[in-house]
Amino acid sequence: MVDDRPARVEDVHALAAGMPHVTRVDGTGGNAVYQVGGKSFVFFRTPRPDAVDPNTGERYDDVIVFWVGGDEDKAAMVQDPGSPFFTTPHFNGHPSVLIRASRLHEIGRDELAEVVQDAWLSRASAKRARDWLAAHGTADA
Repeated sequence: MVDDRPARVEDVHALAAGMPHVTRVDGTGGNAVYQVGGKSFVFFRTPRPDAVDPNTGERYDDVIVFWVGGDEDKAAMVQDPGSPFFTTPHFNGHPSVLIRASRLHEIGRDELAEVVQDAWLSRASAKRARDWLAAHGTADA
């Protein structure tokens, strides 16, 4: 099924929760953290000093973090200045990208699904990743 309508916050929750072996825990600020095997792969970040509005200095209160497969994947997602995905110095060397919930509409739901699936695959055990890829018609893990 193709669903390329603009992505929404509820899609992040539904897609992350819909992956196998996922638990949702609450972070220190009551924010949603999705984990597979005890490892976070998507989380809603509390406002932090490294992600701020450049004009007002106010901390963003709607940042979502997605793990990625590695530095190349991260670079591909954040290098275009028009991309809604970004990073901050706090995440230098960390295999993740950020997006503001207020900019989710700039990507389609299908693209968001790929981002969530890739995040899950980057954190799931090798066996779980292989099983999921095999069940979804992809043989490479």
